[in-house]
Formats: sequence, C-alpha cells, structure tokens
Amino acid sequence: MLFWIIRSITILLGSFIGYYIQKDISGLLIGCGFSLIIIFLELLISKIKLDTLIVAVIGITLGLIAAQIVDYLVFLLEEPIVSDIFRKFLWLIRIGFAYLGLIVAIQKKAEVDLLDKDILKRSRYKDKSSLLILDTSMIIDGRIVDIYETKFIEGPMLIPKFVLTELQFLADSQDHNKRIRAKRGLEILNKLKEERAISIVEIDYPNIKETDTKLIKLAKDISGKILTVDYNLNRIATLEGIKVLNVNDLANALKPVFLPGESFSVYVVKEGKDYNQGVGYLDDGTMVVVEDGRKFINRKIDVVVTSTLQTSSGRIIFTKPI
Repeated sequence: MLFWIIRSITILLGSFIGYYIQKDISGLLIGCGFSLIIIFLELLISKIKLDTLIVAVIGITLGLIAAQIVDYLVFLLEEPIVSDIFRKFLWLIRIGFAYLGLIVAIQKKAEVDLLDKDILKRSRYKDKSSLLILDTSMIIDGRIVDIYETKFIEGPMLIPKFVLTELQFLADSQDHNKRIRAKRGLEILNKLKEERAISIVEIDYPNIKETDTKLIKLAKDISGKILTVDYNLNRIATLEGIKVLNVNDLANALKPVFLPGESFSVYVVKEGKDYNQGVGYLDDGTMVVVEDGRKFINRKIDVVVTSTLQTSSGRIIFTKPI
C-alpha cells in the first residue's frame, strides 16, 4: 500500500513539474507519461532476481566498454571515411554492443551460477570431476543419508532445481505411494541440508522436457557425476559418456561372495519357479534357490553352494541341501 501511495505522488509530482515547465496541457501529459514510464520500469525491475539484474548491468557495461575499444581502434586507423561513418552511427553501435553484452550475460548466467556455490570456492572442489548430482530416485531411495554419514561421499552434493520441481510434483500426486515416498524424499533433503551436504543449483533447461535428459545435459556441462539408483538412467548416461555412481551396484558389490562348495544356513520361505525348488533369502536380501528344497518350506536348513548368478537386479545363489 505504501509503495502505491509513493507511486501516485510520483505521477502527480511529474505531472506538476511537466505543466510548470511547459505552461500548458502537453507539459502535464509529458510529465505524467514520463512518471508512468519510470513506474513501469520499477515494476519490471522488481520482478527480476538480483543476481540476474547484476549480471545484466555487468553485461551492458562490458558491451559499452567493447564499443569504446572499437571506437579507439577505428580512430587509430586514421581513415577519414571510416571514421566519419563510425562517428555518424556511434550511438547505434554502442546500443548494439550494450544489447549484445546484455543478452550474452543473461544467457551465460546459468553457467556462472556455480561460481556462487562454495563447491567451487573450496580448493578441494576445484576438480569438477568430484561434483555429484543427485537424481530424484536417489533422494526417494533414502540410503544417501547413511552413505553420506559414513563419509564414503563428500558433500556438498548438487540438487538441480528441476529435480526439486519433480519431487514437489510427486509429493502432490494423486497416487498415495508416490506421494508418501516423495514427502519422505523432501524430509531427507531437509536432513541433508541441515548437515550442509547438499547445494541447490539454479540451472534449468526449459527446452528439454525429460528430467533424465536434463540431468545428463547438466552432468556434461559441469563435468560431474550422476548419483542414482535408476537402472535406465544409468544405462543412458553411460552411453552418453557420463560417469554414473549407482548405489545398487555398490550394495551388490558389498554383498558376501559365496564360492561353490561353501555351506551356510538359510530359512526356506517359499517354492521356486522350477519343479521341487525352494527359495530363501539372506539377511542382505540375496535370493537363495535350494534344489529339492520345496519340502523344507518354513524350515531352516544347511545348504551347500553349487553356483551363483549375477543379474542386473542382484545376485542369485543356487544351492542344494546338505
């Protein structure tokens, strides 16, 4: 309300000054019109982020400096015809260079945003290959908190703005399961933020719709790595030459290795796909297939390993009763 009162006073004052100078209605209209233009510019500038405004001013300044340098170079040529033409269109050239500086600065602002982040200010993060980008699946998965607390990964990790947008969209989803998992992901982000483990990156690619494609583009632009549990994103990013850290691969690598001939105990919980098979699970979730184990369902038995099979979803251990 206060601002509108000030704007109204500005319009009245501008109209009065215009009328005082011209002594007729045209002066009043000129003063009023000038005040309205100033208020319009004020409203327009107020909607622009401060960092964008600063970048724009820097771009215009550099453009004017470049125009002045060109002006000096033309003067050094000592060509009267060229100098006269240049002088005649000097302000047009200055406006052109200022416009060029403005547009280039704003377009390149997204690439400079990372300079405002302490990830590039600290010497240990000067190597861009250490930058880790979290995707939505990794946040929802939840294990990233435990991994960070074990110090296997050093922060801050990058959370692109478009990943946050996707997470917020899922949190408002009509699907109950998606909504619950997304809200859990937001809670995990809050916890990581309290530990200064993440850094929000204000970079987006409006011309790209798919979040996975945006992640790959961002990873290329900053030479970073993608941290995910999404198998499809893993494959596509790898094909694009992006380094991917898949937590599922890490979990599978940390599972105990059983060689043929080794024995252990397992609780048979259900029958298998093939005839007379039984199926059990180790504490880490590894599937154990027991040959002729159907009759041992709901019992704990000793088995010996016959072979193992590594799949994209995990390791399967084939055994037979002792």
